[in-house]
Amino acid sequence: MDVIIYDNAACGTSRNTLGLIRNAGVEPHVIEYLKTPPARALLTQLLGRAGLTVRDILREKGTPFAELGLGDAGISDEALLDAIEAHPILINRPLVISPKGVRLCRPSEAVLPLLPPQRGEFRKEDGELVVDASGRPVALA
Repeated sequence: MDVIIYDNAACGTSRNTLGLIRNAGVEPHVIEYLKTPPARALLTQLLGRAGLTVRDILREKGTPFAELGLGDAGISDEALLDAIEAHPILINRPLVISPKGVRLCRPSEAVLPLLPPQRGEFRKEDGELVVDASGRPVALA
């Protein structure tokens, strides 16, 4: 299975999502989106496939969101995309693409429907059990 993750290794949610992908036996294509952000047309396409708006993927914490006044609901999608192109840190992460769909994986277990079955237990970095020893998501176990 071909899986792509737009990742930021400094982000715990990204690291947990990457761990769940690997726990499913998949070695994804990892794109460090701060170094190689998706082109505007690709980002727009991915948002459409995920059923998200540009505003849905905006990250506020640790970004120039407030300084740029992006909280104003009257700002157009085109202006938001301009801001994202200038400041890729505004893209919330991780964004995961698989043959099963596209998702913003917050929380990290949102990636599970995009993957083959898990191969064993998985715990988040904080110790939270997400997948039990038989590979079943704990919410479904």
